[in-house]
Amino acid sequence: MAAADPTVYPVEDDVGEGSLQRFISELLRALIERWLDSRSKSRRKPVFVGADQFFYWEQYNPIEGIAPDVYVLPGVDRSTRVGAWKVWETGLVPSFAFEIVSRDIDKDYINSPAKYARLGVEELVVFDPDYQESRSRVRWQIFRRTKRGLLRVESTDADRIRSRVLGCHLRVVGEGGEMRVRVAYGANGETLLPTDAEALEQAEAERQRAEAERQRAEDERQRAEDERQRLAEALEAERHAREALEAELARLQGLQPEPPRRPRPRKAKR
Repeated sequence: MAAADPTVYPVEDDVGEGSLQRFISELLRALIERWLDSRSKSRRKPVFVGADQFFYWEQYNPIEGIAPDVYVLPGVDRSTRVGAWKVWETGLVPSFAFEIVSRDIDKDYINSPAKYARLGVEELVVFDPDYQESRSRVRWQIFRRTKRGLLRVESTDADRIRSRVLGCHLRVVGEGGEMRVRVAYGANGETLLPTDAEALEQAEAERQRAEAERQRAEDERQRAEDERQRLAEALEAERHAREALEAELARLQGLQPEPPRRPRPRKAKR
């Protein structure tokens, strides 16, 4: 029987995060979950989309740990409860990780990518909401696993990038405290995946459109029925008028005297 591991692997850190970072990660986690659900309906494969939980990949060494702001674990049931993921126990490594740059620039630009490389993630997206504060910073960085390890394959200040692992675009919307990262699809990420609230609004709008269309069809049916009834009544009135006219003609003909009879000529006597 293996000896118990006395090492403490923290499930929380003592470094707080800003409200913007929290709002971005909360919304994005839910949107990625919705997106992956929509893509896996036919396959029914489980997927766990988590946020801000630690991954440790070296037993007895809690320094080798990192907590992605958002991550994806394919093949893991959504109901799984865990404080921290220990790779040597589970064998699970995120296929996708999303990191929001905080005020600790070196941590997120240098240390975090190196740790994700050691963890073994397939794709890492680093998003810097305050990239404009310095020329050395960039809005998006994408790292992907290659034969040479986890390498940065793209860096851009554009409003959107495409995640190969997720099969969608990640797109910035809003500014300042309203800034969010949304899931988008289409050839160029032109269509935003709706949030829960937007999906409800769209469903309600669709219900109202369907109800309006049903009412329009009912009104059209009623107008057609009214027109049919009007024509039937007009034909019936015309029939009654014709019958009345015929009856009147018959009556008038009955009142006229018979024409006088012409006398027959008498035969001459022989």
